[in-house]
Formats: sequence, structure tokens, C-alpha cells
Amino acid sequence: MTFDGSAGGGSESPTRAPRSPGPRRCHYLIGPSGFPNFGDELIAATWLRYLARTEPEADVWLDTHSPGPAQLLLNDLHPRLRCTDTLWRLCGEAPSDDPWEVASWVQSAVNDPGLAPRWDAGIDLLGRTDVLHLIGGGYLNALWPRHIGLLAGAAAAARRSGARTAMTGQGLTPFPPGATDLLRSLADRFDVVDVRDDPSAALLTGVVRTCDDVFLEPPEQRPGAQAREFVLCVQSDIGAFEPSVLAAQVLGLLRAWEVHPEQVAVVEGIPRVDRAVPALLEHELAGAEFHPFRDIWRHGLPLAPGQTWISSRYHLHLVAAAAGATGLAFSVSRGYYTTKHRSLIDLGSGWTSFDAEEGGTPDRPAGTGFPPHVLRRCRDLKRSVATAVYGTQVAEEAATPPPARRLALRSWRTRSS
Repeated sequence: MTFDGSAGGGSESPTRAPRSPGPRRCHYLIGPSGFPNFGDELIAATWLRYLARTEPEADVWLDTHSPGPAQLLLNDLHPRLRCTDTLWRLCGEAPSDDPWEVASWVQSAVNDPGLAPRWDAGIDLLGRTDVLHLIGGGYLNALWPRHIGLLAGAAAAARRSGARTAMTGQGLTPFPPGATDLLRSLADRFDVVDVRDDPSAALLTGVVRTCDDVFLEPPEQRPGAQAREFVLCVQSDIGAFEPSVLAAQVLGLLRAWEVHPEQVAVVEGIPRVDRAVPALLEHELAGAEFHPFRDIWRHGLPLAPGQTWISSRYHLHLVAAAAGATGLAFSVSRGYYTTKHRSLIDLGSGWTSFDAEEGGTPDRPAGTGFPPHVLRRCRDLKRSVATAVYGTQVAEEAATPPPARRLALRSWRTRSS
């Protein structure tokens, strides 16, 4: 029996059945979410919000090392988000840490799932996507050599399926010297390649940097927050320094600047990891506020224009400077963090660079964060990249005059499939 929409027996024309919708698009994001790490979660959240506005009906998968926590942290940002860990698992199954062996193994497994039957269903999904997108961050480098398998696996999957491939906002240094040619060869198989700093651009011939993916949509200042004048986040998970050495340097800075504990807030970018240094300062900073990762993820950072930050975390530097705060970019690793912070300073964050290896007591910074025109320029660049990856635009971008969009496109490279 069919329902024709009439009250029965009338002469009105039957209601026409709705046309079947076209196949739902499927986008596959790859990144290190769910550890959790404020910067990594923020990059994933940025892309999920973008896709929620431009393609709310698309299926979105996030391939990450910690899919359970990532699903809980990010679930409300896109209505069709699901998380898996296929490529990260394949990287872990490679026979060694050597980038060449990892890349070879992961590509072989993607081409022949019988080599990795436990992840057969996930490999099958990789071959049924419209876009394969390595979202930004600093996870493809010598610190984690197995992660090159993420790049290799995406390239192999796209060769089978014809999916559009992209790597955006990448920080690639320090890179294993013996694997630079491998990196270039894999990157040449991607349709869109976008990096966030000059040393990374130098690794890939013909690529000009834009900026970090978070510039697509920097988080807004927390409304109504009574933010303190000084904010501290110094980590101890990367670099050669013991927490006590870093704590001594921080205390020396605070004393030189005549900072009172009641003026200080301590922020946690990674749970527990970022507590080691401030824990040693607990008795020197009685009266300071502490903002755990849980609170800043749910409610936002305690931001305000005119603040002074001491931060080793790159994305805290980015977000604070975007909110009009100045600070000290505290580098705990020359090979890794100095490049990251330098990329923001070169863009115009107004922060002062501080090298933990050199020490010293610099004057309190006096900047005002990123100028508005820099934030607009970076946003426009990233929106141009996003349009190249997904072929969709937010309404504001679609209204941008064509000459302005063409100008933005000159700063990054896109390849034909």
C-alpha cells in the first residue's frame, strides 16, 4: 500500500516520493588526538568545526593513536564523527623504527590486508574515502620515526581508491637525514601539501609555508574570565633538562620581574606532564591558580589582552598571542621547539624567544600579540587551503572577492591528482 497524501478517493495528484539523496561523502582525518594534548586536540577540533559547518552530513573518521579518548573529547564537534586507529596500529606493527622499513611495511599492508588481518576492516575503510587528510602538527619527524607510516599508508590507500590526499599545517623538523628523499617521494603523491614553518618548507621542494592549522579558527577568549596577569606552562617531557633545572629558571624570571604569586595562573597543556615543574614551585607560588587540562578544554584558557605568558607549549603561544597577550617563548628543545616558536615570532606574535640551554634573565616582554591584520591574513590562507582539500567553503569565504582568494593561493602548493 502507498500513501498518496489525499484524504481518500480525491482527485488530487499523489505526493511525489522524495528523491534519494546522493552517496554520503566520507572524509578521513589522521592525527595524534586523544592523548590528550591541548595543541593536538585543538587542531582536530578546528577541522571538525570547519567540516560541521561545510559538510554536516558527511561521514568523518579520525584515525588516531587513542580513539576512545578522542571520541569523548571531540564527539560533539561534528554530528557524524567516529574514531579509529588503523594507520597508527599498522605503524606500530612495522618490523623496526627505521622510516624506510615502516613506510614499506605499511604500504604493503594497505595493498594486501592479508598481511595485517586484524585491521582488515579498517584497511577496507581506507579504500572507501573521498578525502585522506593528515591534519597539522609536529608528529612527522625524527622524534617519532614510525609516524612516517601514516603518510605512506594514506598515499597507498589513495592510489587504490583515487581519494584526494592532503597534508596541512605540518611541522617536519627535525627529520631523519636518511629519510628526506623518502619524505619527498611520499609528499609528491599528495594533492595538497601545506607546511607551517620555513625549515619544513625547505625539506619539500617547491612548497611555501602558510601557518598552523589552528589559524583557520583560533579559539575565542573565555567570556567573563577574571584572568591573571601572568600565566605559566613549562613542560618537562621533551628536552634534556630535569624539572628542577626548569623550575629554577622559571623562579628566577618571576623574581626578576617582581611577580607576586597572586598574579600567577598555571596552565596544563598535557595532564600530569605539565605539573612536574610547577609542583616544584608550589611553595614559592602559594596563591597561584591552577587550570588543569580538563578545565581549559571544557571552558577555555584564562586569556586576556595584556597578559604576560611563560610558555614552552607552542599552541599556548599561538592562542595567547591571538588573544592579545605577550610572553616568553620558553624553548626546552632547540631541535624541536625553537623552530615551532620561531615560526610564530616570525609571523608577528610579538613574543620574546628564550632558550633554556642559554638561560639568562630577559626583560619582561612588552608586546601585544598578533596584530589583527596578521590573524586575518593567516585565516584567509588556511581557508584557501581548506577549500583546496575539501572543495567546500564557509559562507564568509565564498563571499571573498576572487582576487583576494587568488592572492592567498600563491603561498602554498596544490598538485593535480
